[in-house]
Amino acid sequence: MFSGKTEELIRRMRRVQIARQNLVIVKPTIDTRYSENHIVSHSQLRVESLTVAHSSDILNLAKQAQVVGIDEAQFFDDGIVTVCQMLARQRKRVVVAGLDKDFRGQPFGPMPRLMAEAEFVTKTVAICVICGNPAGFTQRLVASQDRVLIGETDSYEARCRNCFEAPKEET
Repeated sequence: MFSGKTEELIRRMRRVQIARQNLVIVKPTIDTRYSENHIVSHSQLRVESLTVAHSSDILNLAKQAQVVGIDEAQFFDDGIVTVCQMLARQRKRVVVAGLDKDFRGQPFGPMPRLMAEAEFVTKTVAICVICGNPAGFTQRLVASQDRVLIGETDSYEARCRNCFEAPKEET
């Protein structure tokens, strides 16, 4: 979190709009932090989007699109990989943003497979709030063992590998 993934997706989608290419931007229904019909960065940049419950819903929405933007891909079902492959075979450009690791520092949902299938991967990192080094981990600040807990700076902060404290497993 806090590495600029959504901001980068918005930047790329704005360039698609400038080029007057047909695009569709989607996010999962679980992402309700800022807006139901926009993807929104932590810095409040926003672009209009559609909300979908299942990855397969993207195929119908993207029929006329030349470019498909997908935010918070880690929250989609594993079918998102097949959906992205199908869209790419239809010669659509697919741009996906998502967390590669969960709060335990473990691979998150379909992201490892998406990264393996991608022609290009841009890995953004945040700044560690403890030491200022590049941060590739998300430190959960609240007590919960749920893998998915939607939150912002009140629930999470960016940490580097050395400052990250993996949560203790409950017995």
